[in-house]
Amino acid sequence: MRTAGHPGRPGRRVPVLLALAAVALIAADTVIPLDPLRAFGSAVYGGLEDAASSSVRWASGAGRLEDLERENTRLRAELLAARRATPPPAEGNGYQVVSAHAVGFGRDGTVTIDAGADAGVTPDMTVFDADGLVGRVLRTGPGTATVQLATASGASVGARLEGSREVGLVTGVPEHGLLRLGLLNPSADVKPGDRVVTLGSRDLRPFVPDVPIGTVVTVEPAADALTRTALVRPFARFTALENVTVVLGPLPDAPAVTDTSTKEPEKKSEKTNKSKKLKKKKKAKKKDTSRHAEGAR
Repeated sequence: MRTAGHPGRPGRRVPVLLALAAVALIAADTVIPLDPLRAFGSAVYGGLEDAASSSVRWASGAGRLEDLERENTRLRAELLAARRATPPPAEGNGYQVVSAHAVGFGRDGTVTIDAGADAGVTPDMTVFDADGLVGRVLRTGPGTATVQLATASGASVGARLEGSREVGLVTGVPEHGLLRLGLLNPSADVKPGDRVVTLGSRDLRPFVPDVPIGTVVTVEPAADALTRTALVRPFARFTALENVTVVLGPLPDAPAVTDTSTKEPEKKSEKTNKSKKLKKKKKAKKKDTSRHAEGAR
């Protein structure tokens, strides 16, 4: 008979059995090596995992998505090139670009993108998206780059009004997510709704020309006769950046190809035809003179 103060013996046997099982497994691992079994399991599991991952990527259309992103990047570059008032030096057909994704946001008005030096990205390159100017590359690593947003407190961008082409400077107003445009001409005609674009830099760095920046929302009262400022709402949504484009530089000029293989034979054939005609004319003249001579006899 069991007393109320002592538990049953089967409850005490469980820890003992677990300890014996652990000792048996340790002994089996010592006598019979289990590494081949572990390697086999890892290989089988790893292969299944890769196959499953590939199937998921294929089913989700990852390859198709990458193709669409590249096509969007190309179209954005062509649109940007078409908006330029004058082509930059040494090229007129577009830009060399690379697409990237925004992968991190900093509190200092920066964003990290997943394209770096390995993709040809270097500091002071223009970055824009489908809406407009994003900023410029601040620094790069092998696979990432830090971009200073146009709205950052220390950012400044040469700009002009798209319509009147009046020149000025755009600086960030980060507390409001806006930009401030200061025009060089204090008498410049500026009003809400005017579009602002980049002025462009020497050698296209840090900014290429005529990238859309934003729209004037408010013309500020002139503090003196030497200033003319306005607040600009940027086109780019800096808090919701996804796909961006980095301008690497101008497209190289295509070498002019002159095909002379067909022109030379044509010239030679023309010369031979002319010489043949002259010979025929000479023969005809000789015949005529000989006939006249016979008639005279």
